[in-house]
Amino acid sequence: MSDTAIDLAGQNALVTGAGAGHGRAIALALAGSGASLAVSDINIERAEAVAERIEAGGGRAVALHADVSNRFQTANMIERTRDAFGGIDIMVNGAEIFHPEPLLSIDEWNWRRQLEVNITGAFFCLQLVARVMADEGGGTIINVMPAEALGSTIASGIGYLTGKAGVFALTRQAARELASSGIRVNAIAFGLEEDWSLPAESGSLAVELYDEPGGIGSAAQFLCSEAARSISGQVLVVRGRQGALDR
Repeated sequence: MSDTAIDLAGQNALVTGAGAGHGRAIALALAGSGASLAVSDINIERAEAVAERIEAGGGRAVALHADVSNRFQTANMIERTRDAFGGIDIMVNGAEIFHPEPLLSIDEWNWRRQLEVNITGAFFCLQLVARVMADEGGGTIINVMPAEALGSTIASGIGYLTGKAGVFALTRQAARELASSGIRVNAIAFGLEEDWSLPAESGSLAVELYDEPGGIGSAAQFLCSEAARSISGQVLVVRGRQGALDR
């Protein structure tokens, strides 16, 4: 179902949080470039809907359920992807949750839950899939984060931004440690405060802007392509209507 000049035919991709929002946009974009997709989400019905859309367009996809904060579920997700496609060439950490509570009112559950999914979950996925990729000769890993996690702030949501700031460090350090294994690790940063809604415990943002040319899906296609073979440890900022880093 290729609809782009970037050719990822023969590549196998696993995208978490792929049932909606930016994860969905990235999954559809990679499938549009010819990759086979493991569509993972905490909501299996959403994952199935995306997988069905990919297959209806002539692509190859499998829907998986996983809570990435659970190491055993994450390991099972990776093994099921390998069973379905024979290997994993691309991994996108798109799963996340957001609670908007400010510092003075956030409760312990929401604080811990956001850290467990947004940074610990990303670590589990990255570590476990990197072990597979190292054995298979290399691969590409993409983390997804808000541009504000690079050093800015948001109106509220301290638990979310704290965890996502850790994703930036995780990306850079993992890129250095995995370079010798032929694994590239990069991040895509989106502008959070730009007319988008972020539902709690959904792993998603509104998808419309990400489907535009030059959006987050196109950024993922590029980072997974041969054109980006020398790029690792970098953050590609995808601007929306205003661009978070203009503030």
